Amino acid sequence: MKGYFIKRIFSALITLILISTLTFVMMRSIPGGPFTSEKKVPDEILKALNKKYNLDAPLHEQYLDYMKGLVTFDLGPSFQKKGISVNELLASGFPATAKIGLIATILIIGLGLPLGIISALKQNKPVDYLVMFMATIGVTVPNFVMATLLIYFFAGQLGWLPTFGIESSLGYIGPSLALAGYSLSFVSRLTRSSMLEVMRQDYIRTARANGISEYKVIAKHAVKNALIPVVTYVGPMVAAILTGSFVIERIFAIPGMGRYFVESVGNRDYTTIMGMTIFYAAFYIVMVLIVDIVYGLIDPRIKLGKES
Repeated sequence: MKGYFIKRIFSALITLILISTLTFVMMRSIPGGPFTSEKKVPDEILKALNKKYNLDAPLHEQYLDYMKGLVTFDLGPSFQKKGISVNELLASGFPATAKIGLIATILIIGLGLPLGIISALKQNKPVDYLVMFMATIGVTVPNFVMATLLIYFFAGQLGWLPTFGIESSLGYIGPSLALAGYSLSFVSRLTRSSMLEVMRQDYIRTARANGISEYKVIAKHAVKNALIPVVTYVGPMVAAILTGSFVIERIFAIPGMGRYFVESVGNRDYTTIMGMTIFYAAFYIVMVLIVDIVYGLIDPRIKLGKES
């Protein structure tokens, strides 16, 4: 197990270096720069700005400086927000994004799994039809449409929720529901199909033939094995949700990471784009590692390290 984790940490570092290098090359390959705009900037000012941010240095020097900064967790200054570093942008935007993402994740797992299991156990009955109907709507309706509908009905017509912002606890309901809609529906459908497949396996029939109670058959044998494909989806999904949705944060005017990322792309803020990308990549890699560990907990036949 120890050797497995050392290998995974080493491969994660290699992956982050490759992602950092690729992002750096792509940002520098785009024509123009962070200080070019439709309005002509005097050459003297442009030279002074490039010198201040070391953009006039040879490319390999810029790359080495950036990689040195990554080693010390210094993502550099933002080119567009004066006097603010990328670390400060992450520190200010991530808490709001993570809170909404955490509520959405609880909704997805807390409702998606039970609904999928109930739907499978009640196959071709009214409960199954109702759950699948709602899940189909949730999968097909884009989250920005759902966000608009939530604002129109619950904020505009009923006045139950605030239109934008997260100053009050009620402000988290709208963006969390809009963010969770698609994944909640997908997890329900995935759990249902996985449960139906497991319930048709020979070992389930054998367990029933041996007189084991239906509750034990489902809880001890069926659900655990049915969760494996669901966990595969949930791990990367949690990373994506906790690091923010650009559209949802824009619609609800939430000061999260998504807003900074969209602004940095529009303004060609190299350091912010690279910092956000690397932060997301690191988060994603950690979640994939957690998924691998959960595999072993759900199904003891799945071993980590040499035993695999």
